Amino acid sequence: MKKVFSILICTVLFLSFSCKQEKKVAEGPTQMEKVMGIHDEVMPKMGTVGKLVGELKAKVDTTEMGKKYEVAMKDLQEANTAMMDWMKDFGDRFNSDEILNGKALSEEKQQWLNEEEEKVLVVKEKINSSIERAEALLAQDSVQ
Repeated sequence: MKKVFSILICTVLFLSFSCKQEKKVAEGPTQMEKVMGIHDEVMPKMGTVGKLVGELKAKVDTTEMGKKYEVAMKDLQEANTAMMDWMKDFGDRFNSDEILNGKALSEEKQQWLNEEEEKVLVVKEKINSSIERAEALLAQDSVQ
């Protein structure tokens, strides 16, 4: 009787552990992983932002074209600031266990994560669009 009971308990534990593992794999990335993925996608572009700012800064002057360069440069700088501000605010709201190890979030922190996901998408758009505009402006200049 003890053997049957022990085997039954082991089987139940094994099955419950197996189901939990399958569930975790089937769910895909968590919202935190998605947010960090957006950050990781955009962060390497910060070098491009800096390079373009340097190229545009050299072309800024009082002419009409020089003013276009200045606007494009300021857009890039604003995108850079938006990214730096987002990273600081995100780091202030979440600790490394929550970010890196998937520690469960309180209801308040879940709401924050929803907000941060929206913010990082806006930052991504600012960075990508400012890079596109600056590159198009510089390409237009090289054609002329």
